[in-house]
Order: sequence, then structure tokens, then C-alpha cells
Amino acid sequence: MRLRPQTPGATDQAEMPFLDHLDELRTRLIRALLALLVGMVVGLVAVTQWDVLGIVERPIAALLPGENLNFSNVVTPFVITLKLGFIVGLLAVFPYLVWQAWAFLAPALYERERKFAIPAIAAGTVLFGAGIAMAYFLVLPLGLRVLLTLYSEQLNPVIMINEYLTFSIRLMLAFGFIFELPVVLVFLSLLGIVTPEGLAKYRRHAIVGMAVISAFLTPAEPYSMLAMMVPMMLLYEASIIITKVLRRRRQEREAEQTSGEGSSD
Repeated sequence: MRLRPQTPGATDQAEMPFLDHLDELRTRLIRALLALLVGMVVGLVAVTQWDVLGIVERPIAALLPGENLNFSNVVTPFVITLKLGFIVGLLAVFPYLVWQAWAFLAPALYERERKFAIPAIAAGTVLFGAGIAMAYFLVLPLGLRVLLTLYSEQLNPVIMINEYLTFSIRLMLAFGFIFELPVVLVFLSLLGIVTPEGLAKYRRHAIVGMAVISAFLTPAEPYSMLAMMVPMMLLYEASIIITKVLRRRRQEREAEQTSGEGSSD
């Protein structure tokens, strides 16, 4: 069974039986899980050797009435160590996990789509880091300042480390994955699933979807929602431009190949 029909320009590979596909999927999943285990070990070492918790606490440190965050369960420090170790490990092996996913899909893709692999993984890694950096250095500090100043004269915040860690990590990962939008849309364009004209035509629908996603992933205050929505809109527009450029270059190459074949005849 092939994931795509054999056509001119597609990968020259014999059809793979369904059971072989399952075996390949199992191999890729095992490698991904082993990578996650190794990454978590590295993450735990990093958490115990360096002040990773202090780095995570930095956006809220100046806003706390006391010096530290709080916890109410004796096992919380241990659980926090495991959580931070997993997050650090996940970030460390993220490019490898993406590569394993690509390696599983690559045999069913055309040659021009397979050439997209290394640039896509590199761009995706950079964009993922940029999204996390934006959330950490800009969105999280200002968003926390807005949230903690509400009813500040009547209420005293008692911030629990578990709640803060869940809140901050979710926000940073959300920004990281949102910044992957151009890579996803360009890849879908290479597959012929979307076109620049289609992306432009449904721009208003996309903006509504971005507003819903931003409201769901960010705190219930306008600043964080706009801080996520505006980059999404800019990345969407950038995706339209990139897909147009790539399609024009592909058409120019195909025209050159056609003219070369015609002249040789």
C-alpha cells in the first residue's frame, strides 16, 4: 500500500505492504520514545545542576509580595523537578522528533517535497524558539503585570508554583507552536492542499479562527490575546508571500525543463 499513487516525478520506491508501514511506524515511535527518555535524563541533569526553576520564575519574581512562589504539598518540589526535566528534554530533542516524523512520511512524497525537509526543520526550530522567546520576554511579564494588578488593593496573591508553572509553560509552548504556522502552510502548499489564492480568499475566516485560538490559549485579558493574534496574522501573510514565491520558482523551473526538452527534440 502506498500513501500516494506513483506518478512521474514521485519517489521511485517499490510499493510498501501495509504491515511494513506499521513496522516502520513502530520503529519511528520507538526511536522517538527513546529520544524523549534520553532528553528527560538530560533535562533532569540540567534542572538539578542549573537554576532552571529560577529562569521560569523570573517573569513573575518582581511581582510577588514575598520572595518565592508557594507550594502546599510535600511532594510538589519533586513533581516540579520531573515536569521541568520533561520540558527541557522535550525542547532538546524537538528537532529529532520532527525529523522522525518526516522520515516516516518522506517515502510517499515527491522529490521536490522531500528537498523541503532540512530547510523546514531548521526554520521550524528557529520559529519555535522565537515563539517561546516572545512569550517569555514580552507576553508573560506584561500579561502577569496586568492580571496581578486587578483588585490589588482588595486581594493579596498567593501564587502556587504548580499553577504558575502550568500557566507559563502552556503559554510559552502555545506561542512556540503558533509560530510554526508558516512552515505548516508552506508544506501544505507544496502538497497542493492549499494555494496562495485560497489563503488570501479565506483571510477573514482565518482571522476569526486566530481570534478564537488566541482567546482559548491565552489568559482572559486583551493584551495576551492580541500579543498572540497579531503575530499569527503577520505569519499568515508571510505564508501567502512565501507560497507565491515558491510556486513561481517551481513554474519557472518547469518551463525551463520543458523548453530544454523541446530544443533537444
